[in-house]
Amino acid sequence: MTAADTRYFDPEESMAAQTGGTDIPRVLNVMAQRYVGEHPPHEPVYRMTRTNEIRKLENHTYTFPMDRMFPDMRTDQRVYAWAKLWIDQPHEFVFLLRCLGPVRLYHNGEQRFGSAPEEEAADAQPLKLKIGLVRGWNHFVLELGKSADGRSGAEFGTGNRKNKPYAFLAPSTEREGEEGWIYTAPLDRPLRHIPAGTQTEAATEAAWLPLRAGGGQGRLERLYGLRPGLKAVSWTKVRGGLALSDPLTVSGTAYGPVTFEWNGRTVFEIGCAAPFSFQLEAWQQGGHLTAYSTCGSRGWGFQLNAELTQQALAVPVKVRGYSGVWLHLGPFSAEAEVRAEEYMSMDTVADGASGKVFWKTEEPGGHVRPFLENELFGRWNYPLGVTLFGLLETSRLLKRSELADYVTRHVEFATSTYDYSLWDREHFGAAGLNNQLSHIDSLDDCGSFGALAILADRVRPLKGSRAVTDDIAHYIMNVQDRLDDGTLYRRIGVSPSMHNTMWCDDMYMSVPFLCRYAELSGEMRYVEEAARQLLLYKKYLYMADRQIMSHVYDVGQGKASLTTWGRGNGWVFFSLAVLLSVLPEVHESYRDILGFYRELAGGYLRLQGRHGLWHQVLTDPESYEEASCTSMFIYGFALGVRHGWLQEPQAFVRAVLAGWSGLCERVIDKHGNLYGVCKGSSWSYSNAYYKHDLGWNLNDTHGIGIVLLAGIETQAMLDSLDSKG
Repeated sequence: MTAADTRYFDPEESMAAQTGGTDIPRVLNVMAQRYVGEHPPHEPVYRMTRTNEIRKLENHTYTFPMDRMFPDMRTDQRVYAWAKLWIDQPHEFVFLLRCLGPVRLYHNGEQRFGSAPEEEAADAQPLKLKIGLVRGWNHFVLELGKSADGRSGAEFGTGNRKNKPYAFLAPSTEREGEEGWIYTAPLDRPLRHIPAGTQTEAATEAAWLPLRAGGGQGRLERLYGLRPGLKAVSWTKVRGGLALSDPLTVSGTAYGPVTFEWNGRTVFEIGCAAPFSFQLEAWQQGGHLTAYSTCGSRGWGFQLNAELTQQALAVPVKVRGYSGVWLHLGPFSAEAEVRAEEYMSMDTVADGASGKVFWKTEEPGGHVRPFLENELFGRWNYPLGVTLFGLLETSRLLKRSELADYVTRHVEFATSTYDYSLWDREHFGAAGLNNQLSHIDSLDDCGSFGALAILADRVRPLKGSRAVTDDIAHYIMNVQDRLDDGTLYRRIGVSPSMHNTMWCDDMYMSVPFLCRYAELSGEMRYVEEAARQLLLYKKYLYMADRQIMSHVYDVGQGKASLTTWGRGNGWVFFSLAVLLSVLPEVHESYRDILGFYRELAGGYLRLQGRHGLWHQVLTDPESYEEASCTSMFIYGFALGVRHGWLQEPQAFVRAVLAGWSGLCERVIDKHGNLYGVCKGSSWSYSNAYYKHDLGWNLNDTHGIGIVLLAGIETQAMLDSLDSKG
């Protein structure tokens, strides 16, 4: 039995086997509901991060600079660093470890690695360690020594900012919820027991750093120093529905001038350091209590009555690892006009007296940081750009506004925090959210999701969207590497094997964005660039004898790989259809672009499989039936029929209908699960890599949105044919 004969599931479990199982709106509805139900729109998680020298690098490994932290450490001493990760499902993960001295790595109490001298050398390459992560908490301990030549420390972590890099959490019960590692000072003796689970720090018989400084008792000089004339904002929440007196008496001690506001209205002012008391009327429904403090010559800030704080106040945004009730923002210059309401969304950095600032806790060195810990919702990457595009178009076809709302909320999750994430990356080494958007270095990072952001912004204005798309346009036009003739290519790839390559995938990572940004900006030069790139890619990657595309062009070797990967071809055909939809027929490149589209359409038509699907390796019918390329060919064909781009449309109409039936019969089950989507790829000169090594994933976001779009365009094609009689 060949791979093409192998079923992903029993025919009775297929979508097609259900009543009306190939009805396009019904299929789209089931798939959309499954996706949204499995990926609820949770907000970011806010965690306290303590200031210390263990911080993330740009590649999301943590650096442990022991030689700088403990310059007097001896060669017979050891430093221990300890942190934990929560894992939903057990799997193997490859971590990156660079040994800057002697290193041992423990996972859940078991030693997984011990360095050899050659691995500790200054010119040694980072190591890739595959570790089997268990469901639940995974505790990691690094034992760091000092070599004879004085080197010590390590770099350890995800090692790649793409996809979903891990943020480690403080592992002890005393610091529950904090982000980051804790560590010892140099110890003369090894730890008696390597921590293998959450426990108190005292139980380890070691003292752990960084020190927990405790609350500042309201004295802002502990956070910002003594700088007379500067200002800061403090924010807390009054709990509603409490059985306390009415009105609520707020009393305490001011350490300098303070103005208190209740839900944005001034209720009390004091101009000097002194005890104070005032009352809040109609407080039972709860609300925001803010304080604007000015630094005096001897101090600033305030402290409220402890009983009031414990009974009536709560931190306005849950910050894990923090037990206080006030958040602080500052310092600001004396002349600055500061309104706390502008920053309560927790996605905006403020212009402080000495640079950008964000919220802090009462504890000195305790920073508030948002982390995206959802699997998909709020994440920015190129497959999600297509997935959400499909959901957005599905909302229109089904007239389901809640789907459009889900998409716009996802996109705005990223765009609204764009400026913050740039600051977070600069301040902490790597951002806790927007890990790709905040550090664009490839078309993958920006084009696909950027095109979606433009479309989502048309549904309703999204905070930060225009700034994001303007920066993406600048990156594609002026920053992304190009050959001498202007062709976009990957001078630096994710791994060395991807350096100096050109991928046909990058047509989708650039062309749709350029087309939509041209509409947004009103500048035709972006469409012209899209047309130029497609024809340049044809020059390097088109295999005229087969009328299909090679996956990759090896710039270093000066030759195409000649591999016939399905989805890579799908990206090109998809992009051609998008471009033809907006390119004026009078444009000088229109005839060439249309001719290219028709040639590819003919080549793909001949390669459709006997079940209506196309194969992972297009020219190999024994490779598995692949859902994402099938959907892109259906999409491109259906658009061509509807717009009159195809000279003999009936053959393509039949191909579209056979393809849709094949999807419903063989890769979409009755629950709306999608099978047979090739996972994210590397590249090869051999088709065997794509056939045997590059497997498929269930419900992979490389395919969900494309299937939805294929259904939508198939329905539009049928409606168009019906209207013509």
